[in-house]
Amino acid sequence: MSVLEVVTAGPLTSVQDIGRFGAQRYGLAPSGAMDRLSLAAANALAGRPLSAPAIEIGPIKTVFVARGGPFSVTLTGALRFARRNDDPCPLYRTFTLRDGDTLTLDSARKGVFSYLAVAGDLKGEAMFGSFSVNARAGLGSPYPRPLRSGDRLAFGNVTALPERGMIPPVFGNGAIRAVPGPQDDEFGQAVDAFFDSPWHISPSSDRMGYRLQGPALTHAGSFNIVSDGTVDGSIQVTGGQPIVLMRDRGTTGGYPKIATIISADLGRFAQIRPRHTLRFAAIGVDAAQREARTFHALLQSLPGRVRNST
Repeated sequence: MSVLEVVTAGPLTSVQDIGRFGAQRYGLAPSGAMDRLSLAAANALAGRPLSAPAIEIGPIKTVFVARGGPFSVTLTGALRFARRNDDPCPLYRTFTLRDGDTLTLDSARKGVFSYLAVAGDLKGEAMFGSFSVNARAGLGSPYPRPLRSGDRLAFGNVTALPERGMIPPVFGNGAIRAVPGPQDDEFGQAVDAFFDSPWHISPSSDRMGYRLQGPALTHAGSFNIVSDGTVDGSIQVTGGQPIVLMRDRGTTGGYPKIATIISADLGRFAQIRPRHTLRFAAIGVDAAQREARTFHALLQSLPGRVRNST
């Protein structure tokens, strides 16, 4: 048995896997990794199933101490400096931790979320089929909340892998693509304003929703509708300002939704830092479905992209 002990961690650091599915009819959100491409890359490098749990690390400096070992880990996602004791650890490459090693992950320099995967089985009990933490619902394993100082994550069947890496996978660039609707008819000319305007993400955003800062969007009618279902990436407009619903969202909502970010771009959107400028581009349903299939194929290709270092 090997352990990663948390020395310090920010409020957005928690255990996440691909998420829990099949329970939205009971009001339970899928949760899961904010950037599923980076999660899958970390797991591929660590020799784990692409959907396996890893540690999702927010933008704030995070420090762990290894107990037991040796075992291999890898770090993907947001650009940040990482050190094992005093030795630098490159991203998208495996490295080994031994008993007593300190792993320091400095604050993110670009992007928001990083993923630390361990070549071993995380000890815990899946809740509704997932380890993913949803703090508002009190779900997740081994801790149903963000990680904090003193927490210990135990791993069995750990492996010290040979050093290996991959070229960081990229999907999409430029504007974040979104399908108009399902209630875009509630907004009239404000739909054009939404797609034609620059936006910023508010610092008050979290895993439940990203608040967008930009021009006020005027509803053609009432800004209240009969509550209906939401999905990851739904953009609801509450009194003029849009909110993008993220992994820990509510499963229903009573505000009209002007557009929906396509699933293939949602991880890229989640990595945009507060106050950075972004734009949206309209895309049709058929094109969004093609992008979803292409994105899925990229995920499945990741294990074959891992190369041993020479």
